[in-house]
Amino acid sequence: MASAETEKSSMSTLVAESNGSVCSAVSWGISNYPDSAVFGIDPERLSVLREVTEDDPSGRFADLLDSVDVMTETDIADLDGNRASRMENRYVALDDKVGWVTRNRKVAMPDERATSAERVIALETALTGFAERKTDTVVTPSVGLTFDSIIEAYDFYNLYSWETGFGIRYAKSRTNVKGTRCMQEFVCCCSGKPKEPNSTSSRCQCQAMIRLLRTDDDGWYINEFRSSHNHQMLNTCAEKLHFPSHRHIDKYTRELVSQLRENNVNLSKVYSTLATFFGRVENVPFTKRCLRTLCGKLSREQADDDVRKTMAIFSEMKVQDSEFSYNVQVDDESRIRTLMWTNGRSKKQYHHFGDVVTFDTTYKTNLYDMPFGIFVGVNNHFQSVLYAGVLMRDETVDTFKWIFDEFVKMMGGKRPITILTDQARAMEVAIEDVYPDATQRWCKWHILKKAKESLGSNYTKKSDFRAEFHKLVHEMLTIEEFEDRWAALLEKYSLTKNTHLTQIYETRQKWAKPYFAGKFCARQTSTGRSESANHMLKQYVPPSCSMNLFVKQYNKLQFDREQEEGFQEKRTRLSGAVLKVNTPLEMHASKVYTRKMFEIFGGILYESGSYDVEEIIPKQKYIVTHVKAEKREKWFKCRYEVNVSDNLGYFSCICGLFEHMGMVCCHSLQVSEVAMPRVGGFGLTSDI
Repeated sequence: MASAETEKSSMSTLVAESNGSVCSAVSWGISNYPDSAVFGIDPERLSVLREVTEDDPSGRFADLLDSVDVMTETDIADLDGNRASRMENRYVALDDKVGWVTRNRKVAMPDERATSAERVIALETALTGFAERKTDTVVTPSVGLTFDSIIEAYDFYNLYSWETGFGIRYAKSRTNVKGTRCMQEFVCCCSGKPKEPNSTSSRCQCQAMIRLLRTDDDGWYINEFRSSHNHQMLNTCAEKLHFPSHRHIDKYTRELVSQLRENNVNLSKVYSTLATFFGRVENVPFTKRCLRTLCGKLSREQADDDVRKTMAIFSEMKVQDSEFSYNVQVDDESRIRTLMWTNGRSKKQYHHFGDVVTFDTTYKTNLYDMPFGIFVGVNNHFQSVLYAGVLMRDETVDTFKWIFDEFVKMMGGKRPITILTDQARAMEVAIEDVYPDATQRWCKWHILKKAKESLGSNYTKKSDFRAEFHKLVHEMLTIEEFEDRWAALLEKYSLTKNTHLTQIYETRQKWAKPYFAGKFCARQTSTGRSESANHMLKQYVPPSCSMNLFVKQYNKLQFDREQEEGFQEKRTRLSGAVLKVNTPLEMHASKVYTRKMFEIFGGILYESGSYDVEEIIPKQKYIVTHVKAEKREKWFKCRYEVNVSDNLGYFSCICGLFEHMGMVCCHSLQVSEVAMPRVGGFGLTSDI
């Protein structure tokens, strides 16, 4: 340490040159400490400062020194021997060079200090103290305890708060002129005042806290520790987990939760899945409420910059598939009005199977509540195939016109022969304008769905009415048969005055199967393609998802459909066919039909054995009668007329099944066995 004379000379020069700025600097330094802080200085240096400032005209520096506590010999020894004790008593020490040691205010420092194998970490110190029975708790903060980073200090204090029964949060912090954080406080969750005087807030001005300052080697140390609380402490794990500081969700768990939620796994199943990773549900370090909050945050992050992310996905898909295409319709403010896309494989499938298309817009589970329209068809394996998807802001006539016109452009100009939709009037008007030659029909799934909503107890799962109503909707082949059965059904169950049944009967030409005679529908009206598409989407797309996530999940759905198609192709090429009647006709059909279509054909062939054939005009006209006609209900049609033309090359039955789905009916099959007992007449050649 310099001599008193040297130090006095230095101080005199400093005061003279600064014209009182030293007083201002010291005052500024003290003002940056809490009011409760006590500053000390050793007597020798204090006397030097008093002599230097005797001639201070303002007297401010002398007044400042009068307010400084004089250190005792014990304090000075404590400074030299134990820094932790010095911090606990909150003295500001003197430096050998300048005379003052303050926090680093003008130096840019890293956020944390380099780790050292020789340094004893704070947690190890705490564990050692507990092992030696020096503390009552395993983790106990103490003034002077050092940390490599602010995160380490937070975790240490958080461990203490868990053991004691409270939660913590970040509080005040300060940075120096270089922008480096030089002070940080962690306080009890009950610290501070509630925003409203009469509220459920848990804040009660609790004083428990720790204050951290920087060390010379870029670390952190506890400058102040207050342990007393003015509220009750929690005891059980179930209670403590509700403190935000004790909800530990690491980045790997967060990523797992994100993936599960993207794939539409509900919250309870996500929590149960995580419990298996932690051994049991009691070991999960956060609550289901916390998980719900995280899921909401992940959804918001997913929705950020949604349009850019969606366009990025489309660009990537374009790179992978040169036939991929999309189109966007925007409004006057350049906001997305309609977004439509398809890929190369869907275009090829539409080229082969696009005569009949189902278009449905009942799915609205997305963040913007935008209706999602999906064009669905059926392939030669009788599977649903996805042609295109479209997100739309509204369901107006102009929107539907744009969609139907754009769909044809994307598909190379080919228009569908039959299009099946819901009962939306705007859609019907748009189809009449864009597809004037197409046949529009309603999906029976929508009819049955509304019947369930309107008929109540008459339409329960096990009710007799429901079974008979479904049979009427799906199995009636002729108009005469449908009309007779409808009247008998309503009379049987006293529903002749039911408003809903009356309404759907008046529109029966739009949905009833017999009225589809001669219109090719690939049997889509009776298999619920709309219902299937909606069901599949709900399995993949989570509720209230963003646009970019919707597109990604739609692509996953499409990929899975392609896998199923691949399986059926493999089954058709390699697997054998199970014959039911073992006739030459059946053997030939097994070679030209896919396995799924052959199964349908086998059922029709088996049913053909229930009919007798009567020749009316040789080689031209036949009457087919059910062998148990007398036992059938009076409304059941038991006689069908089959006409043969083109020298036994074409069979036409009044049931219209061949024109409706492209499959020969049982009546024509039975006639073929009588008229020409050989293979042929149905286009069943190896060219198919």
